[in-house]
Amino acid sequence: MTMTSNDNRPSGLQAIDREMARQNIDAIASFEDNAETANAVAASLRSTGRVLLLGMGGSHAVNRAVEPLYRALGIEAIAITLSEQLGMPLAIDGRSVLITSQSGESAEVLRWFSETGGNQDTFGLTLEGASFLGRTAPCLVGAGGTELAFAATRSLTVSFALHLAVLSALGENPAPALAVLAAPATNDITAALAAFENVATVVTSGRRLQGLAEALALGLTELSRYPCFSLEGGQLRHGPMEMLGPKVGVVLFRGNDATSDLVTAMAISAVETGAPVIMFDASGQPPVEGATTLSFAPATGLAAIFAMLPVAQRFMIAFAEARVDNAGTPVRSTKITRSE
Repeated sequence: MTMTSNDNRPSGLQAIDREMARQNIDAIASFEDNAETANAVAASLRSTGRVLLLGMGGSHAVNRAVEPLYRALGIEAIAITLSEQLGMPLAIDGRSVLITSQSGESAEVLRWFSETGGNQDTFGLTLEGASFLGRTAPCLVGAGGTELAFAATRSLTVSFALHLAVLSALGENPAPALAVLAAPATNDITAALAAFENVATVVTSGRRLQGLAEALALGLTELSRYPCFSLEGGQLRHGPMEMLGPKVGVVLFRGNDATSDLVTAMAISAVETGAPVIMFDASGQPPVEGATTLSFAPATGLAAIFAMLPVAQRFMIAFAEARVDNAGTPVRSTKITRSE
């Protein structure tokens, strides 16, 4: 496995580097600057008791990651893609609606408002306050403006921080997550990259951290152009394990929560298939023999996400850089998807 030097690093990856260099600072500012709107969203959630989390791409992965966090606070949270909501809609009457779109301009966002008009409990999360979404609904607006690089990095971190503001307004203690943002993890990824040197496909998986697994799979696919996808731990167990073997890399996310033993069991089973296994681990439990473990201080929720995310981002970038000459420059996609 070889990677380019800094002197001839692809321009797309240099753009990602610039986004990542500021993501934690922007995330902290986003948390601090959105208290008023976060309080309004929290009041809506308390009133309805239900929230529909809508988004596409990385925004949907963010929604999937925070879905269990709202449920833990007694909010009936459902995350589905905007495209699914347009074609097979859930009723929005009596529900709060949170639409996440970093650009605020994607085709599905425009059509959803055109067709439904939203409701009085519709809010947005975006990086661009002047966007269509920012003009159309009350929005939490992330610091730093639009993300310019192709694969989502800073936009994910900032979007999570906007949700942290809402969760804090609902009574969640934000201190553990903010502490991680202030002192980001710097795990060495060399062993993880070596473990995946010969893989042709990657599957990521988690339980309570499944949304984070989905975000990594999307970024790996976009940057490396390898088939990389995500299956929730139970879904991976129910049949798809037939695909596992030396050419299929498995990435697992384990936090300090009630689902950690299930992730451990999956890691043991995956190792037994001969598949190389990487474990992002904030559980505080012993490493699984045969898996390459990236260890973090015990954490759950957004603290675990903020700890693991930048390391996972560095891993996906290095994985892609070793395989694609112009990693970070899309050839079939655009940063803002304006067609369905």
